[in-house]
Amino acid sequence: MSKLQAIYDGTQHCTVLQEIKRKTVAADACSAGGGKGEELSPAELVGSGLASCMLFTMGMAAQQNGIDISGTVVEVDIAMTDGPVARIGAINLTFNLPMPLSPVNRVKLERATGVCPIKPSLHPDIEIQTDFKYQEQVRTLGRCVATAA
Repeated sequence: MSKLQAIYDGTQHCTVLQEIKRKTVAADACSAGGGKGEELSPAELVGSGLASCMLFTMGMAAQQNGIDISGTVVEVDIAMTDGPVARIGAINLTFNLPMPLSPVNRVKLERATGVCPIKPSLHPDIEIQTDFKYQEQVRTLGRCVATAA
């Protein structure tokens, strides 16, 4: 069990502390919510947690099958609802794998993302879409990395 402390620092800013590890993460309300929007928003933290979890379960499958998925990037798009109560409506995840993979290994890795324990922890009304790109060129953090087909 992980124990965290969220400390309100004022002006719609929080610092989250994991006491044992002595690690912190800053969070801001988005500018539309009255915050500065300088740090990750709570919704972005949820999306990044889901993406990280899926990468970890994919990484376990990759290790079991002798595949190195280093450099894989997941693009996360979060859509909020427009209703009277703001909430996450959808999380779209695009997995960019910059290495050649056989069709069999692609299926193994894609299925592995489905066993991430964070995904079923989210409300079932949140639409979660996953796409996997296996291209000759995959965009990685603003630059193109060429890979063999």
